[in-house]
Amino acid sequence: MKRFTLPGTEIEAPNVVLGLMRIPDKTDEEVRTLVKTATDAGIDFLDLADVYGHEVHGCERRFGEAMRLTAAERERLVIQTKAGIVRDGPYFDFSYEHLIASVDGSLEALGTDYIDILLLHRPDALVEPEEVARAFDELAAAGKVRAFGVSNHTPRQIELLKKHVTQPLVANQLQLSITHSPLIAQGTAANMQGLDQSVSRDDGLLDYCRLNDITVQAWSPFQAGFFDGPFLDSPKYPELNASIGRLAEKYGVPPIAIAVAWITRHPANMQVVIGTTTPERVAASAQGSDVPLTRAEWYELFRGAGYTVP
Repeated sequence: MKRFTLPGTEIEAPNVVLGLMRIPDKTDEEVRTLVKTATDAGIDFLDLADVYGHEVHGCERRFGEAMRLTAAERERLVIQTKAGIVRDGPYFDFSYEHLIASVDGSLEALGTDYIDILLLHRPDALVEPEEVARAFDELAAAGKVRAFGVSNHTPRQIELLKKHVTQPLVANQLQLSITHSPLIAQGTAANMQGLDQSVSRDDGLLDYCRLNDITVQAWSPFQAGFFDGPFLDSPKYPELNASIGRLAEKYGVPPIAIAVAWITRHPANMQVVIGTTTPERVAASAQGSDVPLTRAEWYELFRGAGYTVP
């Protein structure tokens, strides 16, 4: 498992993250097995959110109750959670009061006294960055949160926050897979009239994150699109899956590892957030961390997904 120091922090992180959004109905033993499989594979970075689960803090509570971490066990994990979505309305809330209350709820549910990284969960159109800064300052001073970041934010939204927030924004969690990669695709076809791929949908977001030491965390790495299901073994992507199969055989790994490797091969040093609750798929995904795809192989997969390489 490849590891790196997360810029802006002292956190030594793996480039594959275990997302725990789908654990609310798992038993204690199933949760413990899932986490142990991940940590045995080198994945000691866990991703949650206050909104995940059947009720607020549901998945966080399921994790906390199942794991009941000792102080030593807690120190060996990086726990990241998110705040800002209000499921039953008003939908998004980055107010000082909401962020403070959400973190306190997360700490109680998780059974810990600190969160390693707190992300603002999707943009709040009514954000007042002064309130976010006030909340972040209080949470940091109290030792409740060690680092901060965002999810699904544009460069300008991040710049607006940075006008008042003094802590580094160390991560931006964004949807990215071989077949859903406008973050990358637009830059390979800029200014090519008539090619849909050339239309800017991200305002240079990936390059902005690289320039500002913000680690991109890729969510839904196996999904064809937002509502399209997985691309692995999908008849919609015969060329892509043929290439994945050939490369999986070449490197002696499962096909799912190649999907991970396509993201980890990128020089932006991104993390891949996997959301499976099947231990075998966790172990298989982890193998992608170390697969050294060549440039030609990386572009072969890119073209197989339907993107143009001019």
